[in-house]
Amino acid sequence: MDIEGISGAATIALASSLVFFLIARSWQLISRSIGNGSNFSGSTMREAAQRFRDEFDRLNSNQSTYLGAGVVFVLLFVAAYVLQARALFIGYPVWQLHILLGALLTGTMLAFCRLLSTALACHRIRLRRDANIAVGHQLQRLADGMGRSYHDVETDAGIIDHLIVGHNGAYAVSVFALPARKNGQVSLQGHALLFAPGGKTRSLVAANARIASLEREFRRLLDHRVRVRSVVAVPGWDITAQGNEEHLLVNERNLPMLSGWRDQADYLLHEDVDALHDLLTARGSKQK
Repeated sequence: MDIEGISGAATIALASSLVFFLIARSWQLISRSIGNGSNFSGSTMREAAQRFRDEFDRLNSNQSTYLGAGVVFVLLFVAAYVLQARALFIGYPVWQLHILLGALLTGTMLAFCRLLSTALACHRIRLRRDANIAVGHQLQRLADGMGRSYHDVETDAGIIDHLIVGHNGAYAVSVFALPARKNGQVSLQGHALLFAPGGKTRSLVAANARIASLEREFRRLLDHRVRVRSVVAVPGWDITAQGNEEHLLVNERNLPMLSGWRDQADYLLHEDVDALHDLLTARGSKQK
């Protein structure tokens, strides 16, 4: 084995790839800082899955940088080996070259693991993004007769995926995105979702906490209780039981059932609706 040639080529390739990576990352950070914010932030609302869109773009950009650095490494390694980069380490003890080669290999494996983890995170975020977009587009159709729809609504307990507010009441939609399976079914078991086949469960405790936080905020604003109904959307899965008194379980296809889930006790006065719209519009505007 030509350890001098391999060590020399790997050193040149790894150093050049690192320089390429640092330049690319610096450019990404500069671009984000310059392009951060909307030109019309006061009039632009958050779109469905806005936070997942932004996160997917960030991860996809990082993934491209890692792949670019990997291509640079391979090309320069081959070129340096062919051009006799072994001259850099002629005369060095073999044990030192083995240590150097081990360090270079470790660095390469760490970079590969980073690329793999970024690719997996990108895949997960893409699923959540697509699920929220599908639900958000259906809600836009329903909102014409039910009020206004808002997306990525911030509360003290976290972010509510979607919210509809109108004279018939307020509806918070929590989206759970799992890879769809053939004949996959989901049902409500208390405050948890049960997926079959497979037996996976997802708790609704966090979603309930976000809704409770929003209700408290509405109460402080209007000085009376406003019930926010909980809608649980699971795109791509068949629903075996639509819901109960506390939750309505739907997918992206039967989401219109939401329009029939109402109670006269939850109806809101015109002035209450206007006050809630003002609050949510100010909060949902894209800030610079």
